[in-house]
Amino acid sequence: MMQWEQLLSLRKHGDKNKRLRIEENETRLGFEVDYDRVIFSSAFRSLQDKTQVIPLAKTSFVHTRLTHSLEVSVVGRSLGRIVGKEILKKHPQLQTTHGYQFNDFGAIVAAAALAHDIGNPPFGHSGEKAIGDYFLNGDGKRFKEQLTEREYQDLVDFEGNANGFKILTESKNGVEGGLRLTYATLGAFMKYPKQSLPKKPTAHVADKKFGVFQSDTEFFNEVVSELGLLNRNNNGYARHPLAFLVEAADDICYTIIDFEDGINLGLIEEEIALEYLINLVRNSLKKDIYSRLKTVQDRLAYLRSLAINTLIAEAAAIFIDNEEAILKGTFPEALLDRSQYKAQIADIIKISIEKVYQSTEVTEKEIAGYNILSTLLNAFTHAFENHQDAKARHYDKLLLRMFECDLSKNQSVYEYLMESCSYISRLTDGNALQIFQKIKGNL
Repeated sequence: MMQWEQLLSLRKHGDKNKRLRIEENETRLGFEVDYDRVIFSSAFRSLQDKTQVIPLAKTSFVHTRLTHSLEVSVVGRSLGRIVGKEILKKHPQLQTTHGYQFNDFGAIVAAAALAHDIGNPPFGHSGEKAIGDYFLNGDGKRFKEQLTEREYQDLVDFEGNANGFKILTESKNGVEGGLRLTYATLGAFMKYPKQSLPKKPTAHVADKKFGVFQSDTEFFNEVVSELGLLNRNNNGYARHPLAFLVEAADDICYTIIDFEDGINLGLIEEEIALEYLINLVRNSLKKDIYSRLKTVQDRLAYLRSLAINTLIAEAAAIFIDNEEAILKGTFPEALLDRSQYKAQIADIIKISIEKVYQSTEVTEKEIAGYNILSTLLNAFTHAFENHQDAKARHYDKLLLRMFECDLSKNQSVYEYLMESCSYISRLTDGNALQIFQKIKGNL
């Protein structure tokens, strides 16, 4: 069974000595520093021009990855604090001996939740698919024989979660350990603590995707060891318990808020939307307050707030009820999959899929995103390939000036392909479009 004393590790990359909670500066607690470091990072700032649902949206109504991440962190903080209070009651030595406070749980979940989308490429999940498709079916297939099986799998299944771990932890430009977040926060960030292979798909929620590239396994293993995450029969590791809360915060926000965006964009009819939200909050709806709200926007805001609070309380209760199974690594599903409101949540997501995710506007932008990212990958991988083979043209050299890597050192094929994917993943939707237009010769 995993132990909270290990799971709440304040250790950071490069630390030689153990960091003790009782010795922490209460005004600059390590877990809160994590939050600050994510907020001030360039990778986080770029989320302001990255797709949440509507790519390159021309309206201020809809959420970007940045506003979505901020909202997930707020929900995550509430979840962490509620759970933290109960954990300290069940394990009082965490507070009396080690000095942990219930707010620590909120701070860890908030920081991990803030960073949860930091590795997503431009154009949302279609961006991930575009990168993977380039190496599986596109011109990137030419590299297959030059890579190990796992290296190639990293590319054909390019995964935002693994890329997020890379961005948060990789040494770059003389800065060792990336943002140097506490291992507790990194653990809570890792929804899928496993490599791209073996796949071994199961019904277990931690097997849905993967969370670390081959380039980052050494540090990943150090974090896993420090936290005491359990080995799951060579198919990766059990999740850090607080990763379930990060996931729940994300699930709550995208379920309710993508739905709200659909309403504000006129893709979902207001009356239908209100009816679906009322179904979710019927038990806590105060009819006298609701009847006094005159506009649809006010009613929507009230129902949204009620829905989020309802799901926070329930997700926290499910976590506490199943804490022992979670610590043993045997809890197999997302918290909201155990929700009494599962049917209502499924109804809301179904409407969002039909009316928003599959809308003409979203589909058209995803098609454009595929073309843009494939073009960029083709240009950059050829430039790197020619550079490594000492055949770089002037055009290749111009392209490679955009990268921050040391081109004087001899990189493996895998390293320069990951460099290309990493660079492209950090671009905003707008940046990617600009570079695409320049490659096409449009000034």
